Amino acid sequence: QVQLVESGGGLVQTGGSLRLSCSASGRTFSGYAMAWFRQAPGKEREFVAAITWSSGSTRYADSGKGRFTISRDNAKNLVYLQMNSLKPGDTAVYYCAARLGFIATAKLGYDYWGQGTQVSVSS
Repeated sequence: QVQLVESGGGLVQTGGSLRLSCSASGRTFSGYAMAWFRQAPGKEREFVAAITWSSGSTRYADSGKGRFTISRDNAKNLVYLQMNSLKPGDTAVYYCAARLGFIATAKLGYDYWGQGTQVSVSS
């Protein structure tokens, strides 16, 4: 059984930082691209960032460029999302996702999902 478990969410003030973690278990994730999506109340789930297995390639949504950094530790099956200069518009549930092969920005391209972690940014 594949499991992705997110952690690290919380309440932070505008301008603050958070680091989200995603722990993967249940199979080998060799060759899997990993991504972060987010969903705000009443909105569609949207792409935030993704990284290839080798960490040789990353992609970011425009909303997070220059503020968010995705990274991974394959030896520990962990993926991180460092979020700096947070804004109220970043408030959402953040989800970790995995897919075999190359990066995708569409949620339908991902096979495995975590349950999400809440990030709230106060003004």
